[in-house]
Amino acid sequence: MGIRPPRSRIYVGNFDSDNVSVIDGRTNRVIATVPVGDGPAQFGITANPVTNRIYVPNMDSTNVSVIDGASNTVVATVSLPAFSNPTGAGSNPVTNLIYVSDQTFDTVSVIDGSSNQITATLTFPITSVPAMIAVNPSTNRIYVVNNNPDTVSVINGTNNSFIATIPVGTNPVAIAVNSTTNRIYVANAFGVSSPLVDNVSVIDGTTNTVVATITVGADPFGVAVNPVTNRVYVSNQLNDNVSVIDGTTNQVIATVTVGDAPRGLAVNSTINRIYVPNENSSNVSVIDGTTNRVIATITVGSRPSYITIIS
Repeated sequence: MGIRPPRSRIYVGNFDSDNVSVIDGRTNRVIATVPVGDGPAQFGITANPVTNRIYVPNMDSTNVSVIDGASNTVVATVSLPAFSNPTGAGSNPVTNLIYVSDQTFDTVSVIDGSSNQITATLTFPITSVPAMIAVNPSTNRIYVVNNNPDTVSVINGTNNSFIATIPVGTNPVAIAVNSTTNRIYVANAFGVSSPLVDNVSVIDGTTNTVVATITVGADPFGVAVNPVTNRVYVSNQLNDNVSVIDGTTNQVIATVTVGDAPRGLAVNSTINRIYVPNENSSNVSVIDGTTNRVIATITVGSRPSYITIIS
């Protein structure tokens, strides 16, 4: 039996188009457009590579669309309570559980990927405005950034309990995990009445403490990690560029110019490519992780916000 080639599929949530663009990472072409709910992927879209399912929170439809990666069709819609504001999503491929943040009720819904049913609803112990979610499948820890009061909540995925609250920078919006080093990276953007913060908090997943703060560009709005190269990529929305961080030294080693208003980027560690959705350009910049150069620009839908990848 031959070895199955990498799927290399990139899924881009287009907020204003109410759809998801599917990109073939081998050709850098859009091969499908999948209609979803209203206002998709404001602060995240996630995938389970084991089941080949993609989960899209739809802010204005108060639900989550489940896409089959084989057919590129919506195979289920998971309804949330009325008036919910689902924004971020993260998944654990080991447990096949999906976590969706809700900014209306300050909760995280836990969805069983086998049944597409909500099996738990977790209420934050303090008032929060939860945004993006990241999961470390190695430790079964779920990390949720809280825009207000500038913290990261840590959930134990075994018993669905909140086990820590970690202060970070001002108005954190994005988060990523390096499961190999057990480091968590939080992009701290700025609030309406706050000065530009322009940094990334580095959390040690063992101690749940911030061990470094890294200065990046203006209004960092997305963060992604390549665990193979230990590189961290941060999209700076006001500078139209991406900061490349060495995860060993916590130093910025390169800055890559991309499109207009880059947001929630993602990494394909198998081929060392970084995909950056540019909200105001309605396209995706593809960065070669070896050369730190843009090698392609792909037109997608209107206001692409966040990306997930199945490699």
